[in-house]
Amino acid sequence: MTKQTALVICPGRGTYNKDELGYFRRHHGDQKAFIGAIDAMRDAQGQIPISELDGRDAYETAVHMSGENASALIYACAYSDFLSINRERYDVAAVCGNSMGWYISLACGGAASAEHAAQIVNTMGTLMHHNAPGGQVLYPFVDENWQPIAGQREALMALTSEIDGLYLSIELGGMIVFAGEGAALDMLMKRLEPAQSRFPLRLKYHGAFHTEMMAPIAAKGQAALGADLFTQPVLSLIDGRGHIWSPYSSDPAQLRAYTLGTQVCTPYNFTRSVQVGVKEFAPDKIIILGPGNTLGGAVAQSLIEIGWRGLCTKDDFTAQQKDDPLILSMGIDEQRALVI
Repeated sequence: MTKQTALVICPGRGTYNKDELGYFRRHHGDQKAFIGAIDAMRDAQGQIPISELDGRDAYETAVHMSGENASALIYACAYSDFLSINRERYDVAAVCGNSMGWYISLACGGAASAEHAAQIVNTMGTLMHHNAPGGQVLYPFVDENWQPIAGQREALMALTSEIDGLYLSIELGGMIVFAGEGAALDMLMKRLEPAQSRFPLRLKYHGAFHTEMMAPIAAKGQAALGADLFTQPVLSLIDGRGHIWSPYSSDPAQLRAYTLGTQVCTPYNFTRSVQVGVKEFAPDKIIILGPGNTLGGAVAQSLIEIGWRGLCTKDDFTAQQKDDPLILSMGIDEQRALVI
């Protein structure tokens, strides 16, 4: 078997949905020590254990999607997926993540231990749940074949100047995630034309992440999470600016400052992180950790934007996936089988 290189992508909020109920139990039921440590940490804070949330008979949106629960649930599933990657088959070249996925990438890349990353994820998720203002709205600037709509991105970006209190939150492939207070988002929803049968999409249980509105959250996070939780990574990490944190040469203090400051309060460019990842590391495969499979489209759109490996349209990508999958989503059973 020829060993291949891989860029690993960690998922963010909104990836553990009804279909993912029981994900950890199904795929990682043997990880008792790992989940036990997370459950003990949460139990000490009066929070529902992750094993209980994942093991419930029914999915409860208000419970499973709340920040203090969703973040830790997704972390447990995603990091365990990372540990399941067949290292005889894949050599992980670099790791990046979408939004909250940046915290997960710290564990995958060795910049925080599994326990310390769990503390970071749970602390920030809980702070977001109890204190985060505003919300988010998702809207595309590409058509259904993932081709840029002339002038669309520029028009969308102009709205952040035209609507008071509206911000760019995340650049997500062929989509933009806006953030702001309720009034700004209400105005945005009125300004945006219905598109592709589901946009504009207002994201439930999300705050105005990656905007200046999160400054108080950043301050609370910095007060709660000490420098001892961060260390030099052992794998290259690509952050939400496209900056590469190289192994053994990154300053843990600067990594902490970015993690608990910059990326909390400024726009997260997931598109750029993916593009930098493929340009700098030229991976044979891109592995998206579970739970869920919601990031595949955004990753593919990021590749199409730069014509990676000749990909120019959604049809090109679909054909490539059928012939020799470039993107392997561990939340899809058939693709997961090619990774573990």
